[in-house]
Amino acid sequence: MTAPTTIRALTVAPLDIPLHEPFGIASGAQEVARNLLVAVELTDGTRGYGEAAPFPAFNGETQDMAHAAILAARSLVEGADVREWRRIALALPALPGMTGSARCAIETAILDALTRRARLPLWAFFGGVATRIETDVTVTTGGIAAAARAAQAIVARGVTTIKIKIGAGDPDATTIRTMEHDLARIVAIRDVAPTARLILDGNCGYTAPDALRLLDMLGVHGIVPALFEQPVAKDDEEGLRRLTATRRVPVAADESVASATDAARLARNAAVDVLNIKLMKCGIVEALDIAAIARTAGLHLMIGGMVESLLAMTVSACFAAGQGGFRFVDLDTPLFLAENPFDGGMTYHGGTIDLTLIEAGHGVTPRSPAL
Repeated sequence: MTAPTTIRALTVAPLDIPLHEPFGIASGAQEVARNLLVAVELTDGTRGYGEAAPFPAFNGETQDMAHAAILAARSLVEGADVREWRRIALALPALPGMTGSARCAIETAILDALTRRARLPLWAFFGGVATRIETDVTVTTGGIAAAARAAQAIVARGVTTIKIKIGAGDPDATTIRTMEHDLARIVAIRDVAPTARLILDGNCGYTAPDALRLLDMLGVHGIVPALFEQPVAKDDEEGLRRLTATRRVPVAADESVASATDAARLARNAAVDVLNIKLMKCGIVEALDIAAIARTAGLHLMIGGMVESLLAMTVSACFAAGQGGFRFVDLDTPLFLAENPFDGGMTYHGGTIDLTLIEAGHGVTPRSPAL
């Protein structure tokens, strides 16, 4: 006899959401969030939803790659018991072509179905430490005047931490011109938001010497960032370690930490102060391992995401709030989307993310039956 917790079906559909304006980082920009919606259905009719949000400019992963990986997982997922969520998750990486965002979407849908059926909020499943967290809001790459306007709008929302994407100068420009452009943008943001905490996100756009020079230039203007996230290339661990050793500013790994193995190596080599966990990089189970390694090693935690809708961002908020201890929170991309195809989930109140309205699972459901 089939148990009511058996997964009857795994389905996937495109989830294309336009942005108000391109979301730019040092390695490229995205005008449309080309994501995927995953659903699992149990034999008792319970449905759970997950989202894959590949971001080609971040790690080269595309919607087509994630779609193929999710379809390849059907034989593993369908017929399994949703209560065996960790066993299923641990088997996913061995499947051909499996990607981080596909793992995240499948694991999310499974855990959503499990906790919806149990009438347990996902924030409680992850530990129940808190139901509210404070997020930053990002100023993406672009011009100086645009950066100032974006910062003014962020402050008007009541947000107290601003994250600034840097390192994306003109492809034909010299490094010095790129640094001068970044400096001018940061100063313009500081001038309109003098009390805001500033986070710099290089997205691999700098070398260690140039990052140190930028910090020197900022120092002349009395600006000390609260964090410098991934200033150097993904594989430049020596550059990360060099910056961290100066103790000038806390340094975070993002692109450099996509697995528990990465986290353990960075911790062992004292390469960074902070690990940025993004569920889209590796899935939920791997992210739990990364968080455990960070805590054991005395590293600080950051939660972030790709260009994600309310669904995936709510899951990350539940992950961080439920476990607690996340010093840096960067869960703002739903604010950049021109449409919200979902009901439920987290709510924004200025810079506060509130999870108290979630009664079971992540609480997000698609408005359209086609999704």
